[in-house]
Parts: sequence; C-alpha cells; structure tokens
Amino acid sequence: MLYVCPTPIGNLEDITLRVLRTLKEVDLIAAEDTRRTVKLLNHYEIKTPLISLHEHNEAARVDFLLEQLRAGKQIALVSDAGMPGISDPGRLLINAVIEAGIPCTVLPGATAAVTAYVQSGILSDQFLFYGFLPRRGSERQAELVRLAQIPYPIVLYEAPHRLVETLSDLHRCLGNRRASVSRELTKKFEETMRGSLAELLDYFAVQQPRGEFVITVAGSTGSEGAEAEITEGDIKLALQELLDRGFTKKAAVQEVASRYRLPKNRIYKLALDLD
Repeated sequence: MLYVCPTPIGNLEDITLRVLRTLKEVDLIAAEDTRRTVKLLNHYEIKTPLISLHEHNEAARVDFLLEQLRAGKQIALVSDAGMPGISDPGRLLINAVIEAGIPCTVLPGATAAVTAYVQSGILSDQFLFYGFLPRRGSERQAELVRLAQIPYPIVLYEAPHRLVETLSDLHRCLGNRRASVSRELTKKFEETMRGSLAELLDYFAVQQPRGEFVITVAGSTGSEGAEAEITEGDIKLALQELLDRGFTKKAAVQEVASRYRLPKNRIYKLALDLD
C-alpha cells in the first residue's frame, strides 16, 4: 500500500492522528526533502527510514519504490508541506502505483490552497485552484486571458520574488478585482491582506514580500474587457515564440487567434510586421 500523507504547512500541530500513526507504521517514507521531514519526525519521535523523492529524482525512484511495494512494503509519501502532488512532487509515483494496480490511499490533511481560499473571504459555490502561473511571456499571457473569463474565484501560488509582477499582470489582464494575499500560513508571522488588486500592489510596492504566498482573486462578473488588455506587443511576442519553435506563419496565426480569441486577419497583419 502507498499512503499519500499531507504534512503541516507551518504549525507542526496541524497533522492528523491518522497521519502520525501511518508514518510510524510504514516501512519507508518517501520525502521531498529528508532534512525537512526528519524535523517533523523527530518532533513526534518517529524513527521510520527515509528516502528522498523530489522533482529531480522522482522519475528515477519510481521503479525502485514499485519494487518495494510489490514485495509487500508499506510506503508513505510526503512533501515538504501540504498534500503531495499538489504543486509538489508525487504525481509520477501516484500515477505509476495506480497503473500498476497497487493499492493507494490518500489521507486528508492540511493544504495551503484551501486554507487561504477560505481565509480570503472571497467565497463561492465553486473555485479554481490553479497553482503557479507559467513564467514565459506568451504562455503566461494566454493563461491570464483564459483565467479572465472564469466566473468564480481563482487561487494561485507565487514565490516572493515574483509576487509584485504577478499582481501587476493580474491587475492588467483581469481588471481591478477583489483579491487576497496570504503568506506564511499557520506560522508565527502569518498575514492575510485583502483589498483590490491595485491596493495590494501599492502595499507590496512598499513592503518587501517574504515567505510563500497564496493569491485569491474574485471571478469575472462578465463586464471586464480582457480582450482590450491584450496589446499588439503581446501578440507579436506570442507569434515570434511560435515561429522560433518551428511553426509556419499560418499555423502560428491560427494558434494565436485561438489562444486569444481574436480575428485571424488581425493576427495575420501583425505577423506580416515580423517579416
């Protein structure tokens, strides 16, 4: 059996009795960072052996862990904080275990996305957990255009050094919506700032972002003109990146027109400027 075990996102008391019992009883714990996990285990006097499983070695570790499971071993999977597989390593192993027909059970527990979403006060019957936005220009812009149409709240993760850039992009593409920014959830310096995206930008322009952040943004009301926010520069950047990747001009125009929901003749005219 593979046990997927969520761990505290900050406060070490935010762990279930079931997770603690499982971590004690399994034969092996696969951990994103053994140095961080051992601190949790020491706190609860758990002596179970550890093996690393992170983004750089997960593919290489999967076969070994499958062999251990087939041999009758019980394995727990943990990430540094929160639920494995949610913007953390674990997806490859979980999928491989399920495909191999080996039992896999997921234990409930802490996750930053849900905690920050509820704390935001921007609540709805539905919400979208997105995770981290793409870093590349055209991919990022395309996702923001798509997210601008979603009528319910959106939850994103962001690192401190990209927080202001992301808030600025959200403001530009989604409009000045209600939003919330939470950092260091459940820790000593936990903080949640609520307001418009413009107000949050003003705040973090003065306060240096520190810690890991969760952003919650209100959904579309249908009145925002996201299309008007797409500049010719954005379109040309997207076209050039596709052309550099080997797309023909016709294919690049079709892709960008579909991505941004814009007329192909407008995109084609801009493509001619790149010649």
